[in-house]
Amino acid sequence: MAVSRKTISIVLAFFAIYVIWGGSTYLLNKIAVTELPPFMLGSMRFITASILIFIIAKILKFDLSITRRQLINAIIAGFLFLAFGNGVVVWALRYVDSGFAALEISAQPLVVLLLMRILQGKKISTMSYIGVALGFLGIFLLVSQKQIINKDGQILGMIMIFICMISWAYASIFVGNANLPKNFFVNTGYQMLSGGVILAIASVCFGEEWTSPTTWSAPVLWSMLMLVIFGSIIAFTAFNYLLKEVSPEKVSTSTYVNPVIALFLGWFILDENLTTQSIVAAAILLTGVYFINSKRKFKPRSLGR
Repeated sequence: MAVSRKTISIVLAFFAIYVIWGGSTYLLNKIAVTELPPFMLGSMRFITASILIFIIAKILKFDLSITRRQLINAIIAGFLFLAFGNGVVVWALRYVDSGFAALEISAQPLVVLLLMRILQGKKISTMSYIGVALGFLGIFLLVSQKQIINKDGQILGMIMIFICMISWAYASIFVGNANLPKNFFVNTGYQMLSGGVILAIASVCFGEEWTSPTTWSAPVLWSMLMLVIFGSIIAFTAFNYLLKEVSPEKVSTSTYVNPVIALFLGWFILDENLTTQSIVAAAILLTGVYFINSKRKFKPRSLGR
């Protein structure tokens, strides 16, 4: 049976947000933020990506026009997703291991589900309730580790990542219904430009010192290059496409894969601590995410069957 072009596009888009975001962005941001101020890093990444997107869009003769309402919505999305939802996470990576950050953010489907219940009145199935309970148990096991709590700035970093997760979850619902440019590539460009400009303003307000790429080390240069091309242009465009084609809670299933890859890379490349409790927490948390996204109905069985 022939597979439709739309189905192939959706599969490729999911592959992009699963593998690229899980396998690269946390690790690359962790490498870059050891040398660069976090808001400057995010600003340069997103503004550079937006310029490249607009150049490519112009070459491909895409329509770059945008209405006033679409521009306002793009700025809102750029702030929620990139300036706050991503920029503050990068700041938190100064205090939190990359794998741990990815694992905490894997609770995002729980937040998306609860926000959809609160904002849209969407009913929560029994399976999803089980998933929420398991998710919160996993988060508790994750953040209650003594070796984590005792680190300087770790608690603040965890709290800020959780707030960023709420911002990202709300933005996912917002973008799914907002009036934005129909071309997903162009839509990504305007969101990237908005987020980059907001982060530049934040960087100046916080007194960050801007440096030239010529002064950066080779690992940081390569990290920035890969963040711009793969993490921003490819993966974020795929993400925006999926938000219009499938439901937000399905898009958030990227958190099945992201923390597993990020935990392994953080341990393997950056020598980050990987505890038994973190592994148990990951298993419980990801099981909760599975229950939330499962289409199966919960049918309790009577004894004796």
